[in-house]
Amino acid sequence: MSQRAKVIDLYKTLLHLGKDYPQGFDYFRSRLKRAFLKNKDVTDPEIIHKMIAHGEFVKKEIETLYMLKKYRTLKRRYNDDNQ
Repeated sequence: MSQRAKVIDLYKTLLHLGKDYPQGFDYFRSRLKRAFLKNKDVTDPEIIHKMIAHGEFVKKEIETLYMLKKYRTLKRRYNDDNQ
């Protein structure tokens, strides 16, 4: 897969994850777009590879935050039922 395709795939994945962002999708989308446009002129393959790796890390962090939010919600509901 080319680096361009990886960047586009990462952007689409992050955009999809932004639908559940606490501050709203519009806020997330504007920040994401700004971050990607800031680096649009980078041509060094090594730097692009590092940026893609950082983007994958951010993706995993967002997924983890969403799972934690779900866990806390379930735990709160479970504890509310037992009291």
